[in-house]
Amino acid sequence: MSDKHTRGVIIKKGEPVDRALKRLKTKLDTEGILEEMRRRRAFESPTQRRLRKQRTAPKRHKVRWRYLSSSQDAKAEESSAAANNTPS
Repeated sequence: MSDKHTRGVIIKKGEPVDRALKRLKTKLDTEGILEEMRRRRAFESPTQRRLRKQRTAPKRHKVRWRYLSSSQDAKAEESSAAANNTPS
């Protein structure tokens, strides 16, 4: 079995189980596993999915936006202006 897909923590000698459990929860939280598990617990309609993706998009694309060229920047401004002018 490969360790590539196994998620867990190794308990150090003399370490309390509480602390190891906290490290595991922190690791799962940073990887987004807990959030995905909660999300999959109930049905998510297509509208709810779209809204969730719109809420998280700025965080996902933050690094990409940091390195935009001037032409990409102008194109992004045009598309956001067009999106803001469309009636809902």
